[in-house]
Amino acid sequence: MFGKTILCLVFLLLLAITYSIFIGSVDLRSSFFPMLLPPSSSAANATCTSPLRVYMYDLPRRFNVGMIDRQSPDDLPVTSENLPPWPKNWGLKQQHSVEYWLMASLLHGGGEGREAVRVLDPETAEVFFVPFFSSLSFNTHGHYMTDPATEIDHQLQIELLDILRKSKYWQRSGGRDHVIPMTHPNAFRFLREQVNASILIVADFGRYSRSMSNLTKDVVSPYVHVVESFTDDDIPDPFENRTTLLFFRGNTVRKDEGKVRAKLEKILVGYNDVLYLRSSATTKSIQESTQGMRSSKFCLHPAGDTPSSCRLFDAIVSHCVPVIVSDRIELPFEVEIDYSQFSVFFSVKEAIQPGYMVDQLRKIPKERWMEMWRHLKNISPHYEFQYPPKKEDAANLLWRQVKHKLPSVELAVHRQKRLKVPDWWGRRRRR
Repeated sequence: MFGKTILCLVFLLLLAITYSIFIGSVDLRSSFFPMLLPPSSSAANATCTSPLRVYMYDLPRRFNVGMIDRQSPDDLPVTSENLPPWPKNWGLKQQHSVEYWLMASLLHGGGEGREAVRVLDPETAEVFFVPFFSSLSFNTHGHYMTDPATEIDHQLQIELLDILRKSKYWQRSGGRDHVIPMTHPNAFRFLREQVNASILIVADFGRYSRSMSNLTKDVVSPYVHVVESFTDDDIPDPFENRTTLLFFRGNTVRKDEGKVRAKLEKILVGYNDVLYLRSSATTKSIQESTQGMRSSKFCLHPAGDTPSSCRLFDAIVSHCVPVIVSDRIELPFEVEIDYSQFSVFFSVKEAIQPGYMVDQLRKIPKERWMEMWRHLKNISPHYEFQYPPKKEDAANLLWRQVKHKLPSVELAVHRQKRLKVPDWWGRRRRR
């Protein structure tokens, strides 16, 4: 009798398991056949969230931190212990210092939430970082185009290309899996076309042809803000306390799309709550801009010599709602961040209509402005470059954007290996 009861129980158990497998509520593969799990399994997700493996070229210091610390030997390897701090008195040079912070993030050994980790064995790397401070080189070695000192910048570019072309890892991919920062519009200006297959870290595409730099392969970086971050913005009613409606301080004579600044200067005259001030970048004017942004509801961001400028990111860390007037701007981290949640956009044509832009800003209700202000406070840490790096800061987000480029990089490398003729697809698109 007892044996029959056991057999009945076993039969019912087997019947329940069979039915569960049939309707899909139990998956025995996860216990007995883990290799058959689909790509969405936890193991695959763990792989997707692992830090990007980056090999950093060990270049002589003259290519990078030697431009900051001129006393150290050129052949002294750069480490986290001897990394010179970014000079606090370098003013506008800071806005193009992304190259420094990316290098620093790789030198830092640990930290929570890091998106990239330095590997010392290039065979294990997913991408290769080239720590040439091309923006600082332009600013240091003959900032003016006709200055004879620009030959130093030119020579550094020649030397770097020689180093890269001798690398089997550059040869293997044609440089496609190499990451090269050049956020100044004149960075790497002599030989830029020689590295156009690489993943370029750029501030915008204003001075690049589409064949040289584009959103498909490159990463848009924020400028490094030059005003201090508004860390104690906790007043009860920021809308009423920010008495200026619209604020701008900067150069009004610009080239290319930036010519709109002179037109806006004429249109925005006569408003009691609009400040449109012409000034050049000095320590005093940066301090005045800091105060102006913190006391304004909206901060105007017209195009400069190129479609973007540092002013946008100064506004973000000041929690001043950006008003963006630039028809060709591309924005950093846009795969993750929706700028329409905390910014207002006008085309150039709209902005130069007398009265139109100011009228539209006045129509934005307090509740909507407060919502944008709260978004700014939440996302502003993503625009901080710092050492040591912190979780979800600008350097980490940039490395995450680089990781997003890897599938297209691998596709390009694999196609190039088997093509017997110049890429027919590229020729077809140019017709």
